[in-house]
Amino acid sequence: MQRIQSREYFSGEFELPGDKSITHRAVMLNGGADGEAVVTNALMGEDCVSTISCMRALGAKIDVDGRTLHVKGTSEFQSGKELNCGNSGTTIRLLTGYVAGKRIEATLFGDASLSSRPMKRVAEPLALLGAKVKTTDGHAPVYVSPSDLHGADVKLNVASAQVKSAVLLAGLSADGETSVSEPVKSRDHTERMLAAMGANIYGQGNTVCVKRSTLRAVDVCVPSDISSAAYFMALGALKGETLCKNVGVNPTRTGILTAFDRLGVEYSLLNQRISGGEDIADILVKKSHLHGIELTAEDIPAMIDELPLVALLCAFAEGESRITGAKELRVKESDRIRTTAELIHNLGGECEELPDGFIIRGKKKLQGGNIDSYLDHRIAMTGAVGLIASENGGNIYRPECCAISFPDFFEKLGK
Repeated sequence: MQRIQSREYFSGEFELPGDKSITHRAVMLNGGADGEAVVTNALMGEDCVSTISCMRALGAKIDVDGRTLHVKGTSEFQSGKELNCGNSGTTIRLLTGYVAGKRIEATLFGDASLSSRPMKRVAEPLALLGAKVKTTDGHAPVYVSPSDLHGADVKLNVASAQVKSAVLLAGLSADGETSVSEPVKSRDHTERMLAAMGANIYGQGNTVCVKRSTLRAVDVCVPSDISSAAYFMALGALKGETLCKNVGVNPTRTGILTAFDRLGVEYSLLNQRISGGEDIADILVKKSHLHGIELTAEDIPAMIDELPLVALLCAFAEGESRITGAKELRVKESDRIRTTAELIHNLGGECEELPDGFIIRGKKKLQGGNIDSYLDHRIAMTGAVGLIASENGGNIYRPECCAISFPDFFEKLGK
């Protein structure tokens, strides 16, 4: 249990952990590339450690020195391996596609939470390329068998960076061209990194195409994760002023800033620059008067990880907010529609659960209370923000799950 005290004022300058999505891809793609690479400011949370472990099992050599990784890739993955993906949906979904193109056998599995999350959504599009991927009643464990892949046109009904990436990674080894189309463009870290590593890849609108390619290792300096920065940005908006340094502001990841614009959050992007193909900035946020908003399906992909936090901000806003088109939240580490609604209720707010989102009636002030994380890092960190901004604070049960993406989260809150 973690006790969280309420605060009248919250301010500070913060260096946040490296971006989880980019760290996963820097390890995974360099692990299957020709040559050696150095990955700096890597996030060493449990999810990314799972990716490191899996890539080592497949034959990559990875040395860890604090937040710096030295990766020597392998062109031929080792067959017959059991790959423990822990709690990481990114690891199991991307690796299923990557391994499917390597003509090897592999078993991918994870913990109880990961085993409850859907994998048919990955297996079915991979089958269009000729991949032999068998799930366990639509979930992990997942069994991959050797197969010869061919290009295909894959149309996703729901935008998903993980599913898109799995298909693109398989497409690197397929004969012909593979295309992936989405109804709304999801985050594009995979495409950017593949291009930097010499892949034959191009995009137009919401469609990405890839042909058989050999990857060359490339050094990656990982920017700070905007999903992690978002919690401190929210505290600036609610309670004072915060400056988050060196944050990745890739346009496919800045949905939280779109939400801020609509909520009325006062923020500025400072020192904007590009590094390793990724946009980076320092983000200054000041205490703001918030008002209710409406978000729909087209808004969701760019802010999917931050939606519990956005819902919390709506609970502190003036007026009613409505968030729909977010059914994807049902199949995260927890059912984030249910757990977010419960979190807001436990703080003293009003949140009506919808099949694909929420209706939140803002109160401007919340009393505080006790929150269960349901072992979901996003719920735990959102709860911490809510308790600091509340009148009385409270407790978070099972807070240790924050180590998945932000190992020193509570330490930075204390500072």
